[in-house]
Amino acid sequence: MSLTCKQLLVKSKGKTLLNIDFSFADSFALIGESGSGKSLTLKALLGMLPQELEVLMHVETSYVLERGQSIAMVPQNPFTALSPLTTIADQFMQNTTISEAYLKKVELGAEVLARFPSELSGGQLQRVIIAMALSLEPKLLLLDEPTTALDEESKKTILSLIKQLQKSFGFDILFVTHDIETIEGLCEDVAILKDGLIIERGNTKEILYHPKENYTKELLGSGFKQRRFRA
Repeated sequence: MSLTCKQLLVKSKGKTLLNIDFSFADSFALIGESGSGKSLTLKALLGMLPQELEVLMHVETSYVLERGQSIAMVPQNPFTALSPLTTIADQFMQNTTISEAYLKKVELGAEVLARFPSELSGGQLQRVIIAMALSLEPKLLLLDEPTTALDEESKKTILSLIKQLQKSFGFDILFVTHDIETIEGLCEDVAILKDGLIIERGNTKEILYHPKENYTKELLGSGFKQRRFRA
């Protein structure tokens, strides 16, 4: 499968907030700091931008983009993504048999359905949300910094799980994050986003090992550049 965004332009009162293009097959990451345009990109693809914004989007895919059908998202914070007053079963939007089947795929038992979100850990909640997303059988899975609210152990587990599930289900991944470390081993290609523009793009390991732009080098700083990445 593949996705080509020939143009994604977002303006507010004549000011350009986002003006990018990208193309990928399999897995792609958009890396940038807060306010760089990552969330705008995801919301545009989901058709969730406010009507007062001027949006021009030309996307070509090997599937039809339709929120809740071919496209699903795993949000940043699992603690706020679900209602605290409702059981997991009532939020799954699937019958019990399907819900249990998809929970099993993320290594959770059927007993989770009877629980409230407050009775689960952050890692368990994120697994629940991933299961909910997978139950829609998406062709494209959007990941909005899905490990930000998790501890290091849960973070590694969730990233490994997503990689395994992609192999099993064959969906494309579009991962947005400010944390470059999270894309290691998950995304084949990456683009660096700054102030609504892509300033550098390429193979993930090429960008990690040999960044050309100073901004990218800064993102790889703070000790992260000293990491040894797996081959």
